[in-house]
Amino acid sequence: QVQLVESGGGLVQAGDSLRLSCAPSGRTFSTYNMGWFRQAPGREREFVAAISVSGGYTYYADSVKGRFTISRDSAKNTVYLQMNSLKPEDTAVYFCAARQAANINSYAYRAYDYKYWGQGTQVTVSS
Repeated sequence: QVQLVESGGGLVQAGDSLRLSCAPSGRTFSTYNMGWFRQAPGREREFVAAISVSGGYTYYADSVKGRFTISRDSAKNTVYLQMNSLKPEDTAVYFCAARQAANINSYAYRAYDYKYWGQGTQVTVSS
């Protein structure tokens, strides 16, 4: 069983930056695809970003492309989501997700592709 723990959320102003972290407890995530999703009140969970095992392939939702960067640090067993130029519409609970990878360059952007989920961290962007 993989348990994911997110951190780094908070309350910021529009234009500010935040970095979210996700660390799986109990095991290494070296063979897992990792992704970030978010869910705003009254809305469905939506894809934000994904990264391959190798770290060489990333994929972003159009709404965050150019502003957010997903990365992974194998030595620290942690995945990050660097969020720049935050907007009020980025306000949501952000979830980290993991799944066993098919190969080192694959990634996934559909929620149902992921087996493991964190509890989420709140990001609030004020205008």
